[in-house]
Amino acid sequence: MIHLRNVSKIYPNGTEALKNISLDINKGEFVFIVGPSGAGKSTFLKLLIHEEKASFGKISVNGFDMMKIKNRKVPYLRRTMGIVFQDFRLIDKMNVYDNIAFAMRAIGEPEKKIKKRVKSVIELVGLNGKEKCRPNELSGGEQQRVSLARALVNKPELIIADEPTGNIDPKMSFEIMRKLVEINNRGTTVIVVTHEHELVREFGGRVIIIKGGTVERDDKIQTVYHPADQDEGDVGT
Repeated sequence: MIHLRNVSKIYPNGTEALKNISLDINKGEFVFIVGPSGAGKSTFLKLLIHEEKASFGKISVNGFDMMKIKNRKVPYLRRTMGIVFQDFRLIDKMNVYDNIAFAMRAIGEPEKKIKKRVKSVIELVGLNGKEKCRPNELSGGEQQRVSLARALVNKPELIIADEPTGNIDPKMSFEIMRKLVEINNRGTTVIVVTHEHELVREFGGRVIIIKGGTVERDDKIQTVYHPADQDEGDVGT
């Protein structure tokens, strides 16, 4: 699904953000990307979504050659992934329903299909009754749930969550992570970038530590959280 071979990224000012990285992330994996500020985590993500292009090496994401992809093909790449941002990036003038539906309308899905799918993901993330609320009427945790629902609505192969718990309280952080684990258990590949080591210890799985632009460690750690702990009645994707 994601393949990097000898990938380096050097910015015009001479900063070498990534240095000769090689790794694979397979379909269905749940992966934490951790590391200190300035380690190269953000650059790594930008390469995956083609906000940046590697200086050297080879990258393949969901079947797309990231070193050769044409600009007109980038929207098709991004349709295979859903992105959850730390700062939510919701549209202030739209309510919850329309913020989520926007992602489907952008690719021309019919309204009947949009209505059914949006209802499903609203239930999944626990926002029933909030459909008509605007972002400024929601808590930070609720806004992050909208962001997650929007990332899920087009049934992507891959979810990339960039510090998804950075602007929400600890209890809601756990709930967002729990939802990501549930989504992963249904077959979607999930990559979470975080600096919150407690969450990594709690949820476990594969952990890639990036430090100084290189992969310092790539291990699997035991999980404390178990999907069986989830509430009854949770809705699938």
